[in-house]
Amino acid sequence: MSESILPIRRALISVSDKTGLIILANALRTAGVTLLSTGGTAKSLREAGFDVTDVSDVTGFPEIMDGRVKTLHPAIHGGLLAKRDKQEHMSAIAEHQIEPIDLLVVNLYPFEQVVAKGADNQTAIENIDIGGPAMIRASAKNHDFVTVITSPEQYSSLIDVLSEHSGTSIGFRRSLAQQAFARTSAYDHAIALWMSSHLDTGKYSKSKPDLYIQAPAIQTLRYGENPHQTAAIYATDLSTPSVLTAKQIQGKPLSYNNVNDTDAALRLVCEFSGPTIAIIKHANPCGVATAARLQDAWQEAYLCDTVSAFGGIVASNTTIDEDTARSITSIFSEVVIAPDATSKACEILSQKPNIRLLLTGSLPDPTVSFSQVRTILGGYLVQSRDTAIITEADLTITTKRQPSPKEVADMLFAWKIAKHVKSNAIIYVKDQITAAIGAGQMSRLDSSRIAAQKARDMAQEHGWQQPRTVGSAVASDAFFPFPDGLLSAVEAGATAVIQPGGSMRDDAVIKAADEAGITMAFTGIRHFNH
Repeated sequence: MSESILPIRRALISVSDKTGLIILANALRTAGVTLLSTGGTAKSLREAGFDVTDVSDVTGFPEIMDGRVKTLHPAIHGGLLAKRDKQEHMSAIAEHQIEPIDLLVVNLYPFEQVVAKGADNQTAIENIDIGGPAMIRASAKNHDFVTVITSPEQYSSLIDVLSEHSGTSIGFRRSLAQQAFARTSAYDHAIALWMSSHLDTGKYSKSKPDLYIQAPAIQTLRYGENPHQTAAIYATDLSTPSVLTAKQIQGKPLSYNNVNDTDAALRLVCEFSGPTIAIIKHANPCGVATAARLQDAWQEAYLCDTVSAFGGIVASNTTIDEDTARSITSIFSEVVIAPDATSKACEILSQKPNIRLLLTGSLPDPTVSFSQVRTILGGYLVQSRDTAIITEADLTITTKRQPSPKEVADMLFAWKIAKHVKSNAIIYVKDQITAAIGAGQMSRLDSSRIAAQKARDMAQEHGWQQPRTVGSAVASDAFFPFPDGLLSAVEAGATAVIQPGGSMRDDAVIKAADEAGITMAFTGIRHFNH
């Protein structure tokens, strides 16, 4: 292989995105580089006063089929693929009068942008680039000798390298080649994904389509869940309001745990329509409440578990106002996320500089499904998102006693939260406020008991006459396999139970509910969350 620093004498430029084109061309002209180009790119360069040779003049063949065929020719690919240190290659290009191309600057037809705007099938297909990826891959393969640029963001680096070294180093070319293959991979991924969802293949459709994952790295994190673990953030969809798209108003960068917990908080709070606050700790809610005033929602959510709320994540489903901001700053919170915040609220929160304030602009749609991917040894475990929503019409009342309207409202409120609590999950709710939450225990009975004990602890701490579980509705994310879990909830003061049903011992559980004089509804839907 020739020396590491190689000069650039001849460049082929063919770009759909003309951003920075003239600045780059000017730098190449200053460096004495001969320019080849195609179609609209050549036109733009000529209009700016640059001398450009058309690719059709090099190939001896005009662009045909509406520009579908223009660079797919030995005069182009031979110039890109020839190994300069191999005599056989150099003899071949000399024999066929092919000149080497040292730099390729290509960005592809804007397929992703076109389909994102809802283009029809024919328009989408016409925006599938063929010649561009072929040239990019050829140049990247031959990176020992060819520099390949695939994005306007890379122009400044190339200009700096040329200015400093009058050529490019092998390390620089290798880095660009890696990025080039990543770009063509992402491009092909976007096309395959679009085709799988937009083109009808009839009886030839695969019942289980292959999984395509393409996620550019957008941020490197200091570490993962623990300091000895590496971590980064990768993006698959920046069109949905999320932690990734939120504007960070203040505070230090988010950690891995911050991102994970804040995502859980945002997913939960977007389930509710009235002013709602959710406080999250280790991806589990420790308090959720809806109220007429957002400040009251925060106060009630906080009182559910004042111990766990310290150092938690606060999520709001509406604009944070001055009074709510003042309440939030009464304790330490790691992150506050909301669609928006008033200027006065931002000013109050800024007095606590360690709070990260994230504003999403709007809320994600809780009914939109997407694939949830989890790594396992040797592969991936994939499922659709749990978007099930239960209304009063979906409930089957299994007990003799019918629920009151208030009990129905509290049951449905608790049921929404159950979707977001790690299994086994038990949620007590009274007046649209969580009275206690039991999460992540190996036994459903233990979850019920732990939640009830927390409620008793809060009653003692605040001097209440009785725990808030008294007169509450309780949700269980899965069926009660035995009456003991239900009876534990009755002991805590619950008067209404909502659960999926489906146990072999449902009759025994229903009998226990009737004997206790409570009401119970079956949903027929389970909310396991592992």
